[in-house]
Amino acid sequence: MRLSTVVPVSARGGNLPPMQTVRLGGRAPLEWPSPAVTIGNFDGVHRGHQALVASTLERARAVSGTAVVLTFDPHPARLLNPGRAPSALCTPIQKAEMLGALGVDRLAVLPFTPELARKGAEEFVREIVVSLLQARAVIVGEGFRFGRGREGDLSALRSLGQRLGFEVVAVAPVTHAGAAVSSSRVREALARGDVGEARALLGRAFWVEGRVVRGEGRGRRLGIPTANLETENETLPETGVYAGTCRLPSGEAVPAVVNRGRRPTFGPGAETLEAHLLGWSGDLYEARVRVGFEARLRDERRFADPAALAAQIREDAAHAEAILARLRGNVV
Repeated sequence: MRLSTVVPVSARGGNLPPMQTVRLGGRAPLEWPSPAVTIGNFDGVHRGHQALVASTLERARAVSGTAVVLTFDPHPARLLNPGRAPSALCTPIQKAEMLGALGVDRLAVLPFTPELARKGAEEFVREIVVSLLQARAVIVGEGFRFGRGREGDLSALRSLGQRLGFEVVAVAPVTHAGAAVSSSRVREALARGDVGEARALLGRAFWVEGRVVRGEGRGRRLGIPTANLETENETLPETGVYAGTCRLPSGEAVPAVVNRGRRPTFGPGAETLEAHLLGWSGDLYEARVRVGFEARLRDERRFADPAALAAQIREDAAHAEAILARLRGNVV
């Protein structure tokens, strides 16, 4: 078992201690006080996940217990069906940050191995949920499936809870536009470049993080310098130009025009992600920043010359500033 503290107190508010992440590996009971445990992949920590966490916190706080999220690494699909495994909406560290900010006490990360995949539904519950985590309450979505071949369902979990001594709480799906919120719907929205839809599903702007690296300096020569991001995120929105924000290492969130694409005005090239920060200047090379996507402005396209491109970017900046002014306060 490996334990680490990943979320500072300031991210959780009040006087809550930092959330701890525990990578499960042993068989000794963890002996946390009265654990309330919710189970899932929690990719993106969208509004449906937030509802599960809220119910878990409610159960834990009622008995001065421990709010626990049990998740898996890697995503089960990467072992069971690697050719069709979805791209992750967030990194493990980003997931931990978001869950900690919601008030979770412990993030229990269970390595998803061939051995775990072979465990039947009852064996999984007995060994992991009861013996290791000692759960007093288990909070899941109504469509929750578990165990070898997804053989277990909510009815089976309730039956096990009655026999093994834990409460089962089923949380109804959170819906948007007539359908359940899901990580798949977030990916589909981002693939269309519909970052507004992604925001509605996530309950926040979609954002990515990474290191600012040196580019070719074209933007600076045009009088429109950009921060070129080497991102660690797997999932990005469709290519195009977006109104967004860039959160600096200081914590300041600066309005930005964000471009994802190949800069076709300058000929074929590698795909890049770059942000032109509005009303800010400074050196960000090697800094880690967070770029949030607030609204799509237009498709990326080829211009007749760099001067025409620069004129369009200035129009994009004015458009972005108007959009971001309406959204002020809802930044990443």
